[in-house]
Amino acid sequence: MTADMRMIWTLDGHGWADCTVENHQAKAELTASYITSAPEDLLTALTQLIAGETEARAQFEAEPTAYRWIFYREGDDSWVRVLGLRHGSDHDNKGTEIWSAQLPIDALVRAVIRCFDEVARSYGESSYRSKWGEHFPRTELEALRRLWHARRRRDDA
Repeated sequence: MTADMRMIWTLDGHGWADCTVENHQAKAELTASYITSAPEDLLTALTQLIAGETEARAQFEAEPTAYRWIFYREGDDSWVRVLGLRHGSDHDNKGTEIWSAQLPIDALVRAVIRCFDEVARSYGESSYRSKWGEHFPRTELEALRRLWHARRRRDDA
């Protein structure tokens, strides 16, 4: 299992974002619209995994297509699948897997936290809001960070 993952979130016009996710094996480019709470949902799904859930999901709507993130966890390991769907309401089995990876849960969470920390540094929260159309997901990012740090401290004890 490799521990490398990188995620980049770039605002592209009002209400649109491009998300690149990659590891040493593959790279996928996704689009997200502000019509749903894509960044909040992604951060919340990871918070659920850190809290002990064995499966969590998030979805980016790209009108009419969608990208569905499916996260599985077993112990300290995670498996991430990203499906491309013709319509956001489609069942998983109608989707095409465009990216997947197995990695330690810590590597997954670290990559996503770093991504959104970089977004905050690059745009600033007020500029983010004017470009995305919604507030920066500060509450969800900090909830994930707090739970992740608490888990790491508990594991180190």
